[in-house]
Amino acid sequence: MRSAFVTMVVAGLMSGPALADQDGAALFEAHCAACHSSGGVGTPGFAPALDRPEFWQDLGEDAAPYLTGVMVKGFAAPITVRGERFMGMVMPGVNGASAEELAQIGNWVLADLGQVEQSITPEEVTAARDSDLTHADLKDMRPKTE
Repeated sequence: MRSAFVTMVVAGLMSGPALADQDGAALFEAHCAACHSSGGVGTPGFAPALDRPEFWQDLGEDAAPYLTGVMVKGFAAPITVRGERFMGMVMPGVNGASAEELAQIGNWVLADLGQVEQSITPEEVTAARDSDLTHADLKDMRPKTE
């Protein structure tokens, strides 16, 4: 059963250019929902919920750069979300998605799940991919309230 789940995760991460014309929600379903579940509600003990406006709002001006960094660099650090401890399982960067697709995903997460008025451009995704941003940098961006 675990191998089937891993296969599903890898398939979601490897989905490619055929998704270019889909909107952010559909792209999220294709690239992210295998772990974060449909609608970003999370998977207990595995991947935190992303439908947490309080988190995105507490990030302030770092919401878009943080999300962009996580999408392209991945994330691996112990975190606590709504009282549930996630022990730092490695979330890989999203492979197989163009900068435009990741911007669409990010903009959907920020607007619909995060209820923040920030956006991500494809150029910002490309810049983040080319940066030396680390998981420690991303962890430091997180609000201390979680």
